[in-house]
Amino acid sequence: MKTVFDPMVRAELISRINTLNEHSTAQWGKMNVYQMLRHCRQWEEWMAKKEQNKQMFIGRLFGKMALKKVLKDEQPLAHSTPTIPQLKIKETNGDIAAEKKRWIALIEQYAHYSNPGFVHVFFGKLSHEQIGYMAYKHSDHHLRQFNS
Repeated sequence: MKTVFDPMVRAELISRINTLNEHSTAQWGKMNVYQMLRHCRQWEEWMAKKEQNKQMFIGRLFGKMALKKVLKDEQPLAHSTPTIPQLKIKETNGDIAAEKKRWIALIEQYAHYSNPGFVHVFFGKLSHEQIGYMAYKHSDHHLRQFNS
């Protein structure tokens, strides 16, 4: 399975991010390209943050089962995968080039990633390996959304 901890996978993601521009349109979902870029940048910042997230109640009930399903194979995330409320982007306009640059810089930081206590608000505590898979699947999901 692909992981952001693999330098070749990071290079592939960066190459795909670089194909996005102001004319990129979503194949599904409600976000425009700016919102998607900002959402992905904020998601990467959230994954790197060394603060303790609290797992939501529904996640304590179903998170581990859902994580197992998501990580069982190479299958991309479903189009209808819900967004964590705090990572929903309301602004519709912004600097696309700057968001791409910030997202790429965060992808590159996976070369030195260390956040062993990370707790996903739905899935719960993730291992280093699970973080690598999830980070790839999340980026891949949104790049596919914009045909990149």
